[in-house]
Amino acid sequence: MTRVSGWVIAGLAAVVAACGGGGTAPASTAPQEATLSAQASLGEKIFKDTSLSASGKQACVSCHAAEAGHSAANDLAVQLGGPMLDLQGHRSSPSIRYLSSNTAFHFDDEGTPTGGFFWDGRATSLQDQAGRPFLSDVEMANGSVAEVIDRLSRAAYADEFKQVFGADIFSRPQDAFARMTLALQQFQREDPAFRPLSSKYDEFLRGKLSLTDQELRGLALFNNPAKGNCAACHPSAKGSDGSHPLFTDFSYDNLGAPRNDELAQNADPAFFDLGLCAREGGDMAARTDLCGAFKVPSLRNVALRHVFFHNGRFKTLKDTLTFYVQRDTHPEKFYPLNPDGTVKKFDDLPPPYQANVNTSEAPYDRRPGDTPALSDAEIDDVIAFLKTLNDGYTH
Repeated sequence: MTRVSGWVIAGLAAVVAACGGGGTAPASTAPQEATLSAQASLGEKIFKDTSLSASGKQACVSCHAAEAGHSAANDLAVQLGGPMLDLQGHRSSPSIRYLSSNTAFHFDDEGTPTGGFFWDGRATSLQDQAGRPFLSDVEMANGSVAEVIDRLSRAAYADEFKQVFGADIFSRPQDAFARMTLALQQFQREDPAFRPLSSKYDEFLRGKLSLTDQELRGLALFNNPAKGNCAACHPSAKGSDGSHPLFTDFSYDNLGAPRNDELAQNADPAFFDLGLCAREGGDMAARTDLCGAFKVPSLRNVALRHVFFHNGRFKTLKDTLTFYVQRDTHPEKFYPLNPDGTVKKFDDLPPPYQANVNTSEAPYDRRPGDTPALSDAEIDDVIAFLKTLNDGYTH
């Protein structure tokens, strides 16, 4: 039997027993199938209904497929939408799983931006988030709320909608839209598929199985503040009440992801997606220190995703983790060169905001020529651990 080193065992004990920060979800056992309320049942139908889009071919499920952990099920950097499904979106489709305990955007007691929905936190709730794609020019592309409700009034379940929300509901488009998005929120809150806690790691936390030696090494590297340091933003420990970790603290970080030439918007060299400081409404415009910051996603089901970062720049976990640990030791692998041969580091941010990039915490606290925080073999160990976060594990 392969020996597991003492520091792995120590890290393991901490994960099982410690009071972890960040998001957690109650779970002594994996949740069973639930009977949905009338509102949630409507929400499920709306979630899957392509007739509510201008193209007639796009629904919520189109960008949030269960088999991909409720993220996009293809390797496009960003999804296509619009009336002809030929318009490129602006950011990758994040997973919408494990969001029921998320909060509206706020600054915590330490001044850390936290919560909110979408990559920039602009939506205040699941309901708010659910409604916006229906009216986005590059998503479902309805021209108005009234247009959405006209489509909804002709859906196969329109009578059911009236039974739940009132016989005259379609005569009041704004109210009907609010009820439609409420139903979508209720579906996401009630359906266990959005929070199954059914991964191998959950079973490990329940004491029902052991992880392999490689998975244990990966877990220890994930938690080690001098190595992966992943748990700093993606807590892996149980909560003080025994609840299971969601692998996000719902905060924001600026990682200096490389510019993605696959995005049509990046053909304009003057365009930069500045994230939190430039979000819709302009409420964060004065916080230029937050330019380039994006939401920290949950790492549950991360191994099921096809693209990574807000701009979909990387297509594999191996490439993504290699970027994390070699961004500062070998920047030439990820960024273009200037005419003089120097590396144009942090090329997806204008120079005044490049100082916002996280360079103080491991594994980003290194310089060219330094040894990366993780070796190639250690990256493989972390990936083995991350695969234990996929829902739907069976013995």
